[in-house]
Amino acid sequence: MRASNPAKEFTEQEAADSLGIHLSELHRLLDQHIFNNGTARPQGLLFTYSDILLLSFWSDKPDERNVIRMPRRR
Repeated sequence: MRASNPAKEFTEQEAADSLGIHLSELHRLLDQHIFNNGTARPQGLLFTYSDILLLSFWSDKPDERNVIRMPRRR
């Protein structure tokens, strides 16, 4: 059975707009957190809601995050 409404995908510009950042800032985030092992960032990436959520976490300033850090397990 096929889903009748697949998850929406966003272009790079749409993702940047939804995050309230410039496209160059989106590219910086991608290069810093994902494409950081020497591979080039592909052109024409598509993003899901989950991707944008993670990117929004990375784009926030550390002191503005509402995330509770868990202690390391021993």
